[in-house]
Amino acid sequence: MISPYGVFISYQVNVDASGNNIIGDAANECTISVDPTNLSRMAIGWRQFDDVTSNFRQAGNGYTTDSGLTWTFPGVLQPGFFRSDPVTASDETGTFFYLSLRSSWPVQTFFCDDMWRSTNGGATWDLISGKQGAIGGDKQWFTIDKTGGPGYHFQYQSFDQSNCAGGLFNRSTDAGVTWETPIDIPNEPIFGTLDVDSNGNLYVGGEGNTFYCARSSNAQIGGQTPTFDQVIPVDMGGDLSGGGINPAGLTGQCFLAIDHSGGPTNNNIYMLASVLPPGQSTTEVMFVRSTDGGLTFSAPLRINDDTNHQSKWHWFGTFSVAPNGRLDAVWYDTRNAANNRDSQLFYSNSTDAGVTWSANVAASNSFDPSQGYPNQSKIGDYITIVSDETGGNVAYSATFNFNPNNGQHEEDVYYVRVFPGGQGATPTPTPTASPTATPTATPTATVTPTATPTPTPTATPRPTPTPRSEPTPRARPTPAPRPAG
Repeated sequence: MISPYGVFISYQVNVDASGNNIIGDAANECTISVDPTNLSRMAIGWRQFDDVTSNFRQAGNGYTTDSGLTWTFPGVLQPGFFRSDPVTASDETGTFFYLSLRSSWPVQTFFCDDMWRSTNGGATWDLISGKQGAIGGDKQWFTIDKTGGPGYHFQYQSFDQSNCAGGLFNRSTDAGVTWETPIDIPNEPIFGTLDVDSNGNLYVGGEGNTFYCARSSNAQIGGQTPTFDQVIPVDMGGDLSGGGINPAGLTGQCFLAIDHSGGPTNNNIYMLASVLPPGQSTTEVMFVRSTDGGLTFSAPLRINDDTNHQSKWHWFGTFSVAPNGRLDAVWYDTRNAANNRDSQLFYSNSTDAGVTWSANVAASNSFDPSQGYPNQSKIGDYITIVSDETGGNVAYSATFNFNPNNGQHEEDVYYVRVFPGGQGATPTPTPTASPTATPTATPTATVTPTATPTPTPTATPRPTPTPRSEPTPRARPTPAPRPAG
């Protein structure tokens, strides 16, 4: 399936050997990796349901060598094994990694992770951590230190309370092969992501009883047990939520990313999430930034620019930072739907470190996210984007294909390239990378920070919940852990 919308063209990823749609399956919750030394090579991981009447899913994966025009789905990572929550990433050499959640079937009695590696652009994958060797747990995410400092190629992982061996965080000091005993993060920020600044400091963003940005300055020191020496509450203008337009899932998670442009905005810390504001029943895409190492953050800024935004869904918000400092954000949006359910992928970018954002543009055709559910009634919990100098590479799920066997559309994974200019622009091909080029950034205005809150180094941990086979919508304002996304 190829689905053009103006200048944006979506290409299906979960296809058969002839490049055709696989009728009757479901594929959702996708993460994309791009080879920075050859931007035409990408890999996407997703949750693969071969039988939509069952909650059994496996680790789907696909790759492209022609900038996303065609995709190959070579099969799941490990046939016959229950897997979920796929997270992929690339180091600066173009080696891909795939962190996968493992559990038992048909009853999920544990949640553990293992790490896979590909040195050929996602064509084949090797289990490098051993069975469940990354330890971890549910709703996991990871990042790679690419700074060249003492923590070079360390991998850092965070997860939630439904886990393998306690804690909420652990690390690997040998590029994902062996993993240390998990430790806690104060105030327990979960459902978020991680990044490393140019000085090797690790930052974790997520939501506990509020959103937090937690820093570890010694995680990069291999001989020391990591500690989180700065934990700052962050006002995101609302809370994460579940249910609603995505009945059995989240409506978004928290994404944290750091500017690595080397220019005036270098080491800015950015956080973005689709949140449920107080007194509202639908979500907004909200953004904050820190220019002082996470000590203070700007007031939350709404990125979706529709007039009747309070009554519409803006969900699965995610973003990335380009090597030149540009910010690219995408999300699902119902602003054009009379039924307030049919969604489109929307795009906006910022060239001034998030102070202002471009007019929102639709980047996909409309689709009904309530069709094609597997046994689990959701279209995953997130989508992802990776940016380069001229645009962003997006992996998302949509229901463009019609299944004549059940009279409904079905969930599939798609790739689309977004770029500044929007509707009316000329399509921009993926450029050839120049790994030795020095990126630059445009000087930007400084947002006045909020008052500096007192770092909270410790907190009373919440009990680890008993793993559940189906997630329960999260309570607010204190979110309840959700397993097996």
